[in-house]
Amino acid sequence: MPFWCYILQCADRKYYTGHTDDLERRIGEHQIGGYCDFTSRRLPVRLFWAERFSSREEALSCELRVKKWSRAKKEALGKADWVALSHFAKPPCERVSTSLDTNGEGKSC
Repeated sequence: MPFWCYILQCADRKYYTGHTDDLERRIGEHQIGGYCDFTSRRLPVRLFWAERFSSREEALSCELRVKKWSRAKKEALGKADWVALSHFAKPPCERVSTSLDTNGEGKSC
């Protein structure tokens, strides 16, 4: 049985991260409301990203990791933009900036 980690984008553009063993059913539950307070107050929702796993433990581990990510990092994941994802995975003071003199020099992490 497959398991899924997923990100929903809510009507207010906030993200909700979860995991399930039935992605289609779970999205439906989020859409009608009453199953999750966070998404019920932000309808409608749409699937932004999902990844299939072979075990619930893997899907849950992914959920717990991804839900802590910044908005920018989640958006890079949803767009499969691996360069941006790698960029936002680094602490801000270690990111190379495209602007002059803003590479985080003189700042401590």
